[in-house]
Amino acid sequence: MDELDLRTPVIVGVGQASERIADDDYRARGAADLAADAVRAALSDTGAPAEAVASAIDTIAAMRAFDDSSPYSLAVLGAADNVPRAVAARIGADPARAILDVTGGQSPQHSVTELCAAIASGASEVAVSFGAEVISTVRHLAATDSPPDFTEHVGGTLDDRGFGIRGLTSAQAALHDLVSPPTQYSILENARRARLGVTRAEYLAMLGRLFAPFTALAAANPHAAAATERSADELVTVTDRNRRITDAYPRYLIARDQVNQAAAVVIMSLGRARDLGVPDDRLVFLHGHADLTEHELGIRPDLGSSPAAVAAVREALSMAGVDLDQLSAMDLYSCFGVPVFNLCDGLGLATDDPRGLTVTGGLPFFGGPGNNYSMHAIVEIARRARADRGSFGMVAANGGILSKHSVGIYSTGPAPWRPSTSPSLQADLDRTPTVPFAYHADGPATIESYSVTFDRTGSRSAVVIGRLDDGRRFVATPVGDDEALLDLLTGDAEPIGQRVHARAVDAGNRVAIDRSSMDRLLPVVAPVFRDRYDGLRLTRHDHVLEVTIDRPTAGNAVDAATARDLDEVIGAFCTDDDLRVAIVTGAGTEYFGVGIDLDGVGSSMQVARPINGFAGLSGRRHLSKPVIAAINGRAEGAAIDMVLSCHLAIADESATFALPETGFGLTPGLETLGRLPDVIGRALAHDMILTGRRLDATEAVAAGLVSRVVAAGTVLDVAREMAATIASRSPIAARAALSYMASDDTNPSPVDDELMVHADTLEGLRAHREGRGAHFRNR
Repeated sequence: MDELDLRTPVIVGVGQASERIADDDYRARGAADLAADAVRAALSDTGAPAEAVASAIDTIAAMRAFDDSSPYSLAVLGAADNVPRAVAARIGADPARAILDVTGGQSPQHSVTELCAAIASGASEVAVSFGAEVISTVRHLAATDSPPDFTEHVGGTLDDRGFGIRGLTSAQAALHDLVSPPTQYSILENARRARLGVTRAEYLAMLGRLFAPFTALAAANPHAAAATERSADELVTVTDRNRRITDAYPRYLIARDQVNQAAAVVIMSLGRARDLGVPDDRLVFLHGHADLTEHELGIRPDLGSSPAAVAAVREALSMAGVDLDQLSAMDLYSCFGVPVFNLCDGLGLATDDPRGLTVTGGLPFFGGPGNNYSMHAIVEIARRARADRGSFGMVAANGGILSKHSVGIYSTGPAPWRPSTSPSLQADLDRTPTVPFAYHADGPATIESYSVTFDRTGSRSAVVIGRLDDGRRFVATPVGDDEALLDLLTGDAEPIGQRVHARAVDAGNRVAIDRSSMDRLLPVVAPVFRDRYDGLRLTRHDHVLEVTIDRPTAGNAVDAATARDLDEVIGAFCTDDDLRVAIVTGAGTEYFGVGIDLDGVGSSMQVARPINGFAGLSGRRHLSKPVIAAINGRAEGAAIDMVLSCHLAIADESATFALPETGFGLTPGLETLGRLPDVIGRALAHDMILTGRRLDATEAVAAGLVSRVVAAGTVLDVAREMAATIASRSPIAARAALSYMASDDTNPSPVDDELMVHADTLEGLRAHREGRGAHFRNR
């Protein structure tokens, strides 16, 4: 090893800690305490004085715990505000740098690779990567009368990488309840099963045969959460204990998250290891590595596979200079069956390979300690490498929905550090053609994949991935109580490839077994005016509709009910032949409107966007009749969407305009983001969006946001005069002009075609020649 650069990174210590509630020595350790136990074990494993190694640590990295893995996670019993430094303090370390890594099962291997690269570059000399989960303990103690508080205020610097979950899920997935891992992975399993052309029973048997050997290894692992060996039949036979979770998985086949497990790895430069007295028989080298990302689920060419995962393994093996047959041990991430199958399919690896596909027992049996599972796999691979010197072992980690892949090849054989070659390979993967996606799905379609979830009573809910006839993919849920569709998804016949019918609504896409079922369960109802609205006042006279948002105590903010009512009212206006112009205003003199009622919406407000836009004035609805915004006070937030969507906007001289959303952690509406820069100019739009700058009426008219500013208290009177003028002119011509301006068509034919078939055109010309007022009949 003398010829190696002294900055060559080496793994010198590995350790694990765990406890079960039923164990005699159960101590109800918090996450930081259990993590510190694992780090101490790793420090001891180096063979050097543990205190000396601890004091030499300059970088400590923590894997993100499940209770801090998304904006919606919650640490029920509290947690440290700086997890890596909380653990560092427990082991007597004071590192210069503390890292909290991103969400995802790829994180442990990615962290080890990153820390090795930092050591090779000279940016670090001694680093520790660790993770811990105490989900089982938290659930157990939270139900007691006096649960502990694991909150710690540690302080100190922290390189918090954030959740890093962009691309792991999507707003469309959340909107359609495609968020739980079993539901997501069932989509992938069913797509793969259909590609193989096997029945559900045959595929389930394949899952049982895949995982039975995993249980045997878990049964012998002292850190395993489910140390019970089970047969293939036992794994897939539905019982009270092994109930159906989804159509693809009974409980035994799903990653076990109720664990108390921690693992840690100590990494040093070769020179520092020698200085600290680490014996050579402790050294394990990272010979090859790769980190690649798959396309987001909605646009992947094949829902049942991940080419990026296969490419990551091949790249890591190539870097190490070995092939698959030369591996003595491997651990393929096994939260569910399809990640293992995917690598076996792509690499030509037998699912019953005598070397085994796990070194821990796998996530359903050893346990799935949140994002940290593969740290345990690295620990076991390192130990096997030491026991069989010169052999090679592989860890293939997976995050998201077969989304992020990190692979490491380990051996005690000396190897220089090799920098990453993943970026160029990632660029090639990114250029792979993807599937076009439909956010709003309407019409005949074909089932591409699906997932059915069962609750404890056996009730069913489903998610369908489909293709419209134009090839676009969409996500949908069954409409209403379409038992026929649910029966298809759970029956003997193959659902994939079957024809269905899709329809888009504000709450998302819905799918039914056929068009007649869709029309029966989710009929398209023509919007009509009702006698009363809770948050609106309507008046109509002389072909003009006045709509007043009547919620002055809430700043005329629009809650969910009022938004639906506005959409209905605008829809009814569009189809009422007697109405030619609409005026939209706010009650009182202080507010035109302050947009969405933030007190009345949940965390999904940025997900469920109305298909006809805010207040029914944009989105997929084409406003072919003139609408006037009479702005009588403050117009803020989504109310700016309304201003931009209306054809004319006039403002009281006291009116103001502002976009406060970014101050609430939100973005303005899509109409605002899409059109405001074109209307008022890029610089001013950015100023309003990013700083919340408020424009007065004079600035608004100068910028082109409104067409007129009128004296205080007269805006509605002026709007009525404008509406009367518009209503006296040809509604046919107005509609044709607005339709053409709203389209991307540069051919004049549509306008001419519209005008030549209506009597209004001839009447207008005759009236002009005869010197009289025209009598337009709107036909």
